[in-house]
Amino acid sequence: MGTIRHLIEWTSVGIEVLAVAVIVAAIVSLALTRGTVRYFLQRSTSPGDGETKPSLSKPLLMALELLVAADVLRTVVLEPTLYNVVALALLILVRTFLSWSMRVEIDGRWPWQSKASVRDQKPQTRRERILYNQ
Repeated sequence: MGTIRHLIEWTSVGIEVLAVAVIVAAIVSLALTRGTVRYFLQRSTSPGDGETKPSLSKPLLMALELLVAADVLRTVVLEPTLYNVVALALLILVRTFLSWSMRVEIDGRWPWQSKASVRDQKPQTRRERILYNQ
Protein backbone atom coordinates (compact mmCIF):
# COMPACT_ATOMS: atom_id res chain seq x y z
CA MET A 1 0.00 0.00 0.00
CA GLY A 2 2.87 2.36 0.76
CA THR A 3 4.38 1.81 -2.70
CA ILE A 4 1.11 2.70 -4.41
CA ARG A 5 0.78 5.81 -2.26
CA HIS A 6 4.28 6.97 -3.22
CA LEU A 7 3.59 6.22 -6.88
CA ILE A 8 0.43 8.34 -6.79
CA GLU A 9 2.24 11.16 -4.98
CA TRP A 10 5.03 11.15 -7.58
CA THR A 11 2.50 11.00 -10.40
CA SER A 12 0.73 14.04 -8.97
CA VAL A 13 4.01 15.93 -8.61
CA GLY A 14 4.95 14.92 -12.17
CA ILE A 15 1.68 16.33 -13.52
CA GLU A 16 2.30 19.59 -11.66
CA VAL A 17 5.85 19.81 -13.03
CA LEU A 18 4.47 19.18 -16.52
CA ALA A 19 1.99 22.06 -16.03
CA VAL A 20 4.79 24.40 -14.97
CA ALA A 21 6.89 23.24 -17.94
CA VAL A 22 4.00 24.07 -20.29
CA ILE A 23 3.74 27.59 -18.86
CA VAL A 24 7.51 28.18 -19.04
CA ALA A 25 7.67 26.82 -22.60
CA ALA A 26 4.83 29.11 -23.66
CA ILE A 27 6.52 32.16 -22.18
CA VAL A 28 9.91 31.30 -23.69
CA SER A 29 8.32 30.57 -27.06
CA LEU A 30 6.45 33.85 -26.98
CA ALA A 31 9.59 35.76 -26.03
CA LEU A 32 11.63 34.21 -28.83
CA THR A 33 9.07 34.31 -31.64
CA ARG A 34 7.51 37.72 -31.03
CA GLY A 35 10.73 39.68 -30.81
CA THR A 36 10.27 40.50 -27.15
CA VAL A 37 13.93 39.91 -26.30
CA ARG A 38 15.03 42.10 -29.21
CA TYR A 39 12.61 44.79 -28.04
CA PHE A 40 14.06 44.86 -24.55
CA LEU A 41 17.62 44.93 -25.87
CA GLN A 42 17.10 47.60 -28.54
CA ARG A 43 14.13 49.57 -27.20
CA SER A 44 13.33 50.71 -30.72
CA THR A 45 10.44 48.65 -32.06
CA SER A 46 7.23 47.45 -30.47
CA PRO A 47 7.09 43.78 -29.44
CA GLY A 48 4.72 41.39 -31.17
CA ASP A 49 1.70 42.14 -33.25
CA GLY A 50 -1.04 42.33 -30.63
CA GLU A 51 -1.67 38.60 -30.40
CA THR A 52 0.12 38.04 -27.12
CA LYS A 53 -2.98 37.09 -25.15
CA PRO A 54 -4.30 34.45 -27.54
CA SER A 55 -0.90 32.81 -27.93
CA LEU A 56 -0.39 32.62 -24.17
CA SER A 57 -3.92 31.64 -23.18
CA LYS A 58 -4.04 28.23 -24.85
CA PRO A 59 -0.99 26.85 -22.98
CA LEU A 60 -2.26 28.46 -19.78
CA LEU A 61 -5.62 26.71 -20.24
CA MET A 62 -3.84 23.40 -20.67
CA ALA A 63 -1.68 24.04 -17.60
CA LEU A 64 -4.78 24.87 -15.53
CA GLU A 65 -6.37 21.59 -16.60
CA LEU A 66 -3.22 19.69 -15.67
CA LEU A 67 -3.12 21.35 -12.25
CA VAL A 68 -6.76 20.43 -11.64
CA ALA A 69 -5.99 16.82 -12.59
CA ALA A 70 -3.04 16.73 -10.17
CA ASP A 71 -5.16 18.19 -7.35
CA VAL A 72 -7.99 15.74 -7.98
CA LEU A 73 -5.57 12.82 -8.01
CA ARG A 74 -3.90 13.92 -4.80
CA THR A 75 -7.11 14.78 -2.94
CA VAL A 76 -9.38 11.94 -3.96
CA VAL A 77 -6.86 9.11 -3.88
CA LEU A 78 -4.52 10.11 -1.06
CA GLU A 79 -6.49 12.09 1.51
CA PRO A 80 -10.26 12.14 0.91
CA THR A 81 -11.19 14.06 4.07
CA LEU A 82 -14.13 16.46 4.04
CA TYR A 83 -11.82 19.45 4.49
CA ASN A 84 -9.64 18.44 1.53
CA VAL A 85 -12.64 17.76 -0.70
CA VAL A 86 -14.16 21.19 0.10
CA ALA A 87 -10.79 22.86 -0.53
CA LEU A 88 -10.53 20.97 -3.83
CA ALA A 89 -14.05 22.06 -4.82
CA LEU A 90 -13.18 25.72 -4.18
CA LEU A 91 -9.92 25.39 -6.07
CA ILE A 92 -11.66 23.78 -9.03
CA LEU A 93 -14.33 26.51 -8.95
CA VAL A 94 -11.68 29.25 -9.16
CA ARG A 95 -9.72 27.47 -11.90
CA THR A 96 -12.91 26.78 -13.86
CA PHE A 97 -13.79 30.48 -13.71
CA LEU A 98 -10.27 31.37 -14.91
CA SER A 99 -10.49 28.84 -17.75
CA TRP A 100 -13.92 30.08 -18.76
CA SER A 101 -12.88 33.73 -18.78
CA MET A 102 -9.74 32.92 -20.78
CA ARG A 103 -11.85 30.97 -23.29
CA VAL A 104 -14.11 34.03 -23.68
CA GLU A 105 -10.99 36.14 -24.25
CA ILE A 106 -9.69 33.74 -26.91
CA ASP A 107 -12.98 33.33 -28.78
CA GLY A 108 -14.04 36.97 -28.47
CA ARG A 109 -17.64 35.99 -27.71
CA TRP A 110 -19.79 34.65 -24.91
CA PRO A 111 -20.39 30.89 -24.96
CA TRP A 112 -24.08 31.34 -25.69
CA GLN A 113 -23.40 33.54 -28.74
CA SER A 114 -23.06 31.84 -32.08
CA LYS A 115 -19.98 32.50 -34.19
CA ALA A 116 -22.17 33.90 -36.96
CA SER A 117 -23.67 36.61 -34.73
CA VAL A 118 -20.20 37.76 -33.70
CA ARG A 119 -19.02 37.87 -37.33
CA ASP A 120 -22.05 39.97 -38.30
CA GLN A 121 -20.94 42.73 -35.93
CA LYS A 122 -18.47 45.26 -37.27
CA PRO A 123 -15.14 45.12 -35.39
CA GLN A 124 -14.34 48.30 -33.47
CA THR A 125 -10.90 47.80 -31.94
CA ARG A 126 -7.67 46.37 -33.33
CA ARG A 127 -8.11 43.23 -31.23
CA GLU A 128 -11.63 42.73 -32.54
CA ARG A 129 -10.36 43.15 -36.11
CA ILE A 130 -7.70 40.49 -35.51
CA LEU A 131 -10.27 38.09 -34.04
CA TYR A 132 -12.74 38.95 -36.80
CA ASN A 133 -10.29 37.96 -39.54
CA GLN A 134 -9.56 34.49 -38.09
